[in-house]
Parts: sequence; structure tokens; C-alpha cells
Amino acid sequence: MEVFESLKANLVGKNARIVLPEGEEPRILQATKRLVKETEVVPVLLGNPAKIKIYLEIEGIMDGYEVIDPHHYPQFEDMVVALVERRKGKMSEEEARQVLLEDVNYFGVMLVYMGLVDGMVSGAIHSTASTVRPALQIIKTRPNVTRTSGAFLMVRGTERYLFGDCALNINPDAEALAEIAINSAITAKMFGIQPKIAMLSYSTKGSGFGDSVDKVVEATKLAHDLRPDLEIDGELQFDAAFVPETAALKAPGSNVAGQANVFIFPGIEAGNIGYKIAERLGGFAAIGPVLQGLNKPVNDLSRGCNPDDVYKLTLITAAQAINQ
Repeated sequence: MEVFESLKANLVGKNARIVLPEGEEPRILQATKRLVKETEVVPVLLGNPAKIKIYLEIEGIMDGYEVIDPHHYPQFEDMVVALVERRKGKMSEEEARQVLLEDVNYFGVMLVYMGLVDGMVSGAIHSTASTVRPALQIIKTRPNVTRTSGAFLMVRGTERYLFGDCALNINPDAEALAEIAINSAITAKMFGIQPKIAMLSYSTKGSGFGDSVDKVVEATKLAHDLRPDLEIDGELQFDAAFVPETAALKAPGSNVAGQANVFIFPGIEAGNIGYKIAERLGGFAAIGPVLQGLNKPVNDLSRGCNPDDVYKLTLITAAQAINQ
């Protein structure tokens, strides 16, 4: 089954409610139309109810979604109190009231934090920092998780792989890489991928030297110690991780080399370049970044996104919500 059809099937009967703070943006509205028609996800749009309803009614969408106007929200004062408490002395009531009225991402994140919706997708017109910062401040990471990371689902036909971290952690140390690998395994399983995790480097099993190689070797050991149930190996060059014939020469006996489907890059430079090469030269669709490690799901769109990107990332966010 195609990956998004599989996600849709798993969401049947769940009625996951996902807030889309940029509710008046045309790409968000077009994605909402498709979500209502094709899935059981309930989009919750922030914005002017009259504008949003007129647009969707013209498109034949009469129900199946919700609209919240932050300026006329019955639970607004409860939200102010909850935000002040969560920020623990870093924000006064007046400051909280102002930020909730002026910044839709803070409002959306508070809906998630308070359990009023199940997840959030934003970023069509906001920067990554504007989307992610409220989530890190308010929702925060899961217990025993010290950082959020960003993975891309790479899809071409029936092929699917996961690349991480390509979005957030610039130069992760060994502990961070191990954590990224473990969280990427969780994400991979959500997409129906049985993870075989390659810890990537310019070296395979001691063929190269340097601090960056040592970091990947240490990260592999740490990940093994934390999750001995996972199939994970490193350090591996990409060809050794991906090509069976090369794996037989460079990493004989590895249970991952030559068959990896989750690729952990040593830093954001390699990860960002790697996923874009796969996308532009390899013809893969790059879906994400999917944010990993948060207590509740919040995901960030590219400002160059199209309605299909919004639709797919909303499905992913709903899937994260029901799997947590």
C-alpha cells in the first residue's frame, strides 16, 4: 500500500484534530478541502471565520473542519493562565495575552499543549524558527529525550527511506547522534519501515580517520547500548550502507550494510545536502522535516510548500498523534 494511503487507513475512526494556524492562507485552505474530502482528520483553522467559511463553501465544503478566531475564543483566559504557568516567570499575564493574540503559532501550540487539539502544522508563511520555538518552549521534549530533530521521508514509487537529521541540529555530538538514530527508528516504524539504521561517515569500519569518524563510532555504540533491539551499524559510507555488492567488500557480516533504510548523517550540512541531492537528482519526494522527540507533534512546512505538501504533513502529524 502506498505510504499515505496506509497512513489514511490507520487514521480511520481516530478523528485526529490538527490545528493549522495559517488558516486564511490559500494553500492551507486547498489542503483543508482535500483533508475533509479524503480523510477523517479534522483540520482546525485559525483566522477569520467568515473569510474561511466563504472560501470553503464555494469549494463545496460545508463541514468536517473547525475555525477558531483567537480574538473571540471562549477559553482564551484559561490559555493565558496556562501559558504564564508554563513559562514559569518568563512571561507576565499581559505579555501572554499579547503574544497569543499576535502570534498564531503560540496560540496553536497552546491548543496542542492543553489537549484541545492533537497536533499542529505551520510554516507556510512563517519561518522555521517562528514555528519551532513555541513548541520547544511549551510542549518540550519527551522524557529521556534531550533534543528535537528533523527527519525527511524520502519516497520514490514504492521505495521509502528516512534521512535524519537534515533540519535542526547543526553539529550533533555522539550522544545527540545516538538519540537522533533512536528517534528516527520510531518515525520509520510509523511509515511502515522496519528500521535498519546506518550511521553515515566518510569512513567504513576504520577505513578513514579523524574526530568526525570517532564521533560516529561512539554514537553507534551508544545507540546499541540504549536500544540493543534496534538493527544499527556504523560507521558506514553511503555506498556501503546502500549497495549490497559494496557492503560485501567493505562491511562483511554487517546486518545493516547494503540494506539500510534509515540514514543518520553526521551533521546538518551533510544531511541537508544529501536529501536535496536525492530529491533533485534522484527523483525522490522529500516529505518533512518531521520533527521528532516532542511530547506532542508539531511540524514545520517549507514556505515554498504546495497544497499537497500541507496535506501530506498534516497526515503525518495526525499519525504521530495517534502513535504517541
